[in-house]
Amino acid sequence: MRDVIFPRNQQASYEAFGYSAAVRSGGFVFVSGQVGVNDDGEAIMDPAMQFAQAFGNLNSVLEAAGCGFDDIVDITTFHVDMFTHFSAFEAAKKQAFPRPPFPNWTAVGVVNLAVPALLLEIKAIAKLP
Repeated sequence: MRDVIFPRNQQASYEAFGYSAAVRSGGFVFVSGQVGVNDDGEAIMDPAMQFAQAFGNLNSVLEAAGCGFDDIVDITTFHVDMFTHFSAFEAAKKQAFPRPPFPNWTAVGVVNLAVPALLLEIKAIAKLP
């Protein structure tokens, strides 16, 4: 069985592109890639603020599913120009995960993301409490 998850007032934007923000199944939540866009879907231009917003958007999906950052067991981040912006990313990541135990993490460098101004996409798997 699977149950789709959408943050409050966000279902239409996900359905327009044909995917769910997250799927709850087998005691886990599988979160689609979250990016640093505002409520209007516009990319935030400042890298540090974009990364913080991406983690904020991830948090919104997790909360809608009934869990949080402490429940994440695996995280994958996709980075455009990773080395240029890594310290800003690391600061945002430390806000989300300030102390151990840390989740598994895989970082992948990519040429670009779906919107040219985006620098980061975050995909996660969380264990439901």
